[in-house]
Amino acid sequence: MTASTIELPEGLEITTALPEGAEKVLTPDALSLIVSLHRKFAATRKERLAARVDRQARLDAGEELDFLEETRAVREDDSWQVAAPAPGLEDRRVEVTGPTYKKMTINALNSGAKVWLADQEDANTPAWDSVIGGQLNLLDATRREVDFVSDQGKEYTLRPDEELPSIVVRPRGWHLEEKHMKIDGQIASGSLVDFALYFATAGREQLAKGRGPYFYIPKMESHLEARLWNDVFVHAQDELGVAQGTIRATCLIETYPAVFEMEEILYELRDHSAGLNAGRWDYIFSVIKTHRAKGEEWILPDRGLVTMTVPFMRAYTELLVRTCHKRGAHAIGGMSAFIPSKDEAANTKAFKQVENDKSREANDGFDGSWVAHPGMVEACRAEFNKVLGDLPNQISKKREDVAVTAADLLSVKDTPGDVTETGLRANIAVGIQYVQAWLSGNGAAAINGLMEDAATAEISRSQVWQWLHFGVKLADTGENVTKELVDRLIAEEVADLPGQESDWATSRDLFATMATQEDYADFLTIPAYELLG
Repeated sequence: MTASTIELPEGLEITTALPEGAEKVLTPDALSLIVSLHRKFAATRKERLAARVDRQARLDAGEELDFLEETRAVREDDSWQVAAPAPGLEDRRVEVTGPTYKKMTINALNSGAKVWLADQEDANTPAWDSVIGGQLNLLDATRREVDFVSDQGKEYTLRPDEELPSIVVRPRGWHLEEKHMKIDGQIASGSLVDFALYFATAGREQLAKGRGPYFYIPKMESHLEARLWNDVFVHAQDELGVAQGTIRATCLIETYPAVFEMEEILYELRDHSAGLNAGRWDYIFSVIKTHRAKGEEWILPDRGLVTMTVPFMRAYTELLVRTCHKRGAHAIGGMSAFIPSKDEAANTKAFKQVENDKSREANDGFDGSWVAHPGMVEACRAEFNKVLGDLPNQISKKREDVAVTAADLLSVKDTPGDVTETGLRANIAVGIQYVQAWLSGNGAAAINGLMEDAATAEISRSQVWQWLHFGVKLADTGENVTKELVDRLIAEEVADLPGQESDWATSRDLFATMATQEDYADFLTIPAYELLG
């Protein structure tokens, strides 16, 4: 199927073949909305991305993050609240996250979770077939017409007559493009493409069902980026004749700059807000990225030691709950990456860790939380049931006992633990295996009992870069991290992977470049995207 088989608005070019069935989501309304959004907001998007670069340059030069003086009035004004919870989002005690591949779509909708985070971002590979295929699966899921048969002949269908989770779609972040679409000669924004395709097709059908369209918004770094999303929502609702305030968005607080602007982000989106989420894995990645030029006090220990109870992470989550509940918004906890195992001892350990994690969040005041596998839904639900009972949420728990300062949020130096060769090897092995999976079309990869996605791969390569850049001494071997050491460990870890060494060449080389080059690259997924069709 080619782009010539559908009618394109003037100025829009699709530069590759279309997957089967693409015309169902590349509708006239959807394509016109993409063009309209691009023409109205592309320049502002570029300004917001340029502002990230400017802020990073100031941070590299010695400036530090802090709450904004220019928005103090917003934070100190106790009169404003976000919109009341939308239908289907009142009770969010357990949310399952995963990509929009057909099998995972069915499993997520059958999981018993309250919400399915349909991920077009970190758990998805943005190959063209996945971008369009995911939208088709969302449309079919909305119509309860999605099914799948595996290569082994196993059939997957939606359970009849059961209430499905509310669908909340996560589009790509502002930094990502959709290279297969050009508008007036410019490459389209991946964010706007994902948003418009869903809103104009499955989202409208969700609206008719009284539940949606709802979105999770990733990787924002400022309230001005939230303002841009709000403007997009207002424009899109007007364009398609939908009442203002119908769209609802939960914002992931997963960048270091954004944690200092949480109230402002809620304020900018207040008529469309569905709360905030503690995007823990990207947050750790962002801590390293934001302070790439700074020294020893910003070195994080082995990834497994950066838990949610270390001081700077604790401050982040405590402030998020207080901020949300002060403004009448849901506070949603972070993703537990543990997945069920066939090994009984490993399985027992994984479930215990999930239970402890979700118990802590529920008792801290979160209204719900994420799991990365349907098999962990019940464990999460059980812990929130203990605290919520029959209540849909605990927004009334204001957490006025919490008083978090900028210094608390910046207390990375107080994180206990060492950097070890074991941790270095783990980052290398996981990073290369994830890149391999991503380039093969799988954005959510089960590795060593964890569901890894782009965020955890970003932590892996960023830690290697940080430890190498500052020549950290390994606690278990006494060696300093050098390029020669990293190169040797990469070779050893690849040699232990299944198949031929040549099978891993592309993912190995990409990971090695991103982890050892002199200048830190903001995102692993940008050069990786260039390797996708």
